[in-house]
Amino acid sequence: MSHRDAEVVRNEYATETRFLRRRAAFATATGPSAIDTVFEAVAEAEPRRVLEVGCGPGELAERIARDLGADVVALDQSERMVELTRARGVEAILGDVQALPFEDASFDCAVAAWMLYHVDDLDRGISELARVLRPGGRLVASTNSIRNLGELWQLVVRDRVAENITFLAEDAEDWLRPHFRSVERRDVVGTMTFTREQALDYIENSIGHQHLASNLPRFDEPLVVTRHMSVLVATK
Repeated sequence: MSHRDAEVVRNEYATETRFLRRRAAFATATGPSAIDTVFEAVAEAEPRRVLEVGCGPGELAERIARDLGADVVALDQSERMVELTRARGVEAILGDVQALPFEDASFDCAVAAWMLYHVDDLDRGISELARVLRPGGRLVASTNSIRNLGELWQLVVRDRVAENITFLAEDAEDWLRPHFRSVERRDVVGTMTFTREQALDYIENSIGHQHLASNLPRFDEPLVVTRHMSVLVATK
């Protein structure tokens, strides 16, 4: 199964259950918050109108609307995620980043948090995000490094290189530069700590990697792993 298999992604986000199980693991995180880094990059732009694509349950969209006073439109392929976001009082619509239903130059800022590596035609999705931004507008896109949680994935023999996932920290700038006049990468590094039970739960609820759970060896001491994420700030 692939991060870009549309059916896998649709099924994954048809409900919030597995997403919330994965996110629960971040309660042990140390170091800077990647979500806060995304929010701060949006706030710097002082936007009046913001688009978030792949909004998930809507917490970030709600925070941007509440704390920045911006007019926020959220978009997701999952009906359930749109429903959850609307319940937060945020305008949310069903849609696809590869064919955004908005006019050119409609937004001051666009946010794509941990979702562009799921997009089938990545260049088209980025082109659409650039199209709906005004001149001088900002895209804030976050992603993971191929080294993210490396100690955990090494234990279960996950071959990250063979997966050939694009729009990770290592290549995201290359994808953005053809569409934006400037791109800045802000790395966010810290740790997470797993008991074996927590590690097993995280793997079992990971997209496309549940089959690796049986590879997890026994360990008694807490496993400390490295979080390595990046926030890309691109200016049109």
